Amino acid sequence: MSTSLTLVSDFTKGRYNLIIYIGIDIAKRGHFASAISSDGKELMKPFKFTNDGDGFQMLHSRLEELSRSGDSIIIGLESTAHYGDNLVRYLVACGYSVCVLNPIKTSVMRKDNIRKTKTDKVDTFLIAKTLMMQDSHRSVSFYDLDLMDLKQLGRFRQKTIKQRTRLKIQLTSYVDQVFPELQYFFKSGLHQKAVYALLKEAPTPQDIAPMHMTHLSHLLVAASHGHFKKEQAKELRVLARKSVGASDNALSIQITNPLKMDFLSHRLSYWIASWTVWMPRWQKS
Repeated sequence: MSTSLTLVSDFTKGRYNLIIYIGIDIAKRGHFASAISSDGKELMKPFKFTNDGDGFQMLHSRLEELSRSGDSIIIGLESTAHYGDNLVRYLVACGYSVCVLNPIKTSVMRKDNIRKTKTDKVDTFLIAKTLMMQDSHRSVSFYDLDLMDLKQLGRFRQKTIKQRTRLKIQLTSYVDQVFPELQYFFKSGLHQKAVYALLKEAPTPQDIAPMHMTHLSHLLVAASHGHFKKEQAKELRVLARKSVGASDNALSIQITNPLKMDFLSHRLSYWIASWTVWMPRWQKS
């Protein structure tokens, strides 16, 4: 018997499998979901589930009940800022076919709706119907999830660089007022490990001037990995004693910001390490 005759026979006997379309409306704290079949019947009224593990498990249980009939399930949701990312990862890991829809497509469907209402419950059906009207569906893959993580890493890196640049500008401004001679003492400028180590412990010339020579030289030698010697430590202490910088406690507190800068540098290092982990996976794709 041909395949087409088999499908007709199955359909007449009530065994023809339909496609179930799940529409999910994404929000920050909770989502709504509903289901319709490919012949337009409402299979599951809109219900709310929380944006956490319990809520995801609740959705999974409801979907399992629908899938017991053997019908295929396709899940659709609108592309949002980030509130639906964890849900998408969860559903893909559970083996569901998940499609992320462009909001423009659902907006067209909403305009065609007679009531033209926009509520979370109504939107679930609009999303499901939009999914049903499409000729083809592109499901989210594990590669797409990796790409989502890569985009987040990229945004994270750009944000970190901007924060670090802003802190460097602030630090230069504060040191210019408190210890203006310092940045000219170090040929490579203020932004190096040895200077940061010095400013963390002694942010003002008044703090540097009374420091024991052994301690000061050890601090510079260790932080610069031997680049600075005891001679530079002696010159620095003399420079601190002659400094014309302002004695301002508020500014000295602000100078300790290199602590934050070091933290940002560690975050950048983490990003670079993550990049090297992802690269081989992309090349194999």
